[in-house]
Amino acid sequence: MKHVFPIRVYYEDTDMGGVVYHANYLRYIERARSDWVRNLGNDQNAMRDAGIVWVVRRVVADYLASAKFDDQLIVETEVAEISGVRLTMAQLIRRGETEVFRAIVTAVCVNREGRPIRLPAEIRALA
Repeated sequence: MKHVFPIRVYYEDTDMGGVVYHANYLRYIERARSDWVRNLGNDQNAMRDAGIVWVVRRVVADYLASAKFDDQLIVETEVAEISGVRLTMAQLIRRGETEVFRAIVTAVCVNREGRPIRLPAEIRALA
């Protein structure tokens, strides 16, 4: 199941050269992951109130092309691997047919003490 999330590049996203600042790609894929999790019915506010939060454990990223002010981008998110405690996603940002950024993101859920715990059932069910 592929989740598709549109992003518009705003002036504030760019550097002095009008190119998207490298750290903003991480923000874009975070927004897409949050939207994907929400669409699965995972209530992150309820999780937080219960003392459980999502954290990124690892990101492997490749910058493939430059995005610029006012570009319309698409962030695609797909599950790469799921275990009881770990969710790995493949994320791609593209402008039209041009791949701009690619990442593999591993996320886990932790409790109030910061210890990893089992993923929510609706996420584990995707396996």
